[in-house]
Amino acid sequence: MKKPTDAELDILAILWQLGPSSVRTVHEALNEQREVVYTTTLKTMQVMTEKGLLRRDTSQKTHIYEAAIQAKMLQEDVVDKVVNTLFAGSPLNLVMHALGNNPTSRQDLDKIKELIKKLEKEK
Repeated sequence: MKKPTDAELDILAILWQLGPSSVRTVHEALNEQREVVYTTTLKTMQVMTEKGLLRRDTSQKTHIYEAAIQAKMLQEDVVDKVVNTLFAGSPLNLVMHALGNNPTSRQDLDKIKELIKKLEKEK
């Protein structure tokens, strides 16, 4: 699988949120974020289909596209690459950076504590 560009990630995020959709629906959602020409959205989605990032249903007049990869699978791949390339292979450095540079809610901190307890029990 080829890695998605930033523009392709935007389209994937929309399809993960909305589910299978037409180019028009994706285009309208993209335009809520930034102005994009319809033909650019169409071409990007066609390229994404060729790359294996999207599947296209052509059984109806309006083609319907859906993500061919799951968000979790891509997240794991991207995070692994970030940890290995930007944080010297240390998940600790990534977490310290994320928690130190972004506001963290009490709920998020509680979930992080629960995850740590779970990981400690597994080891």
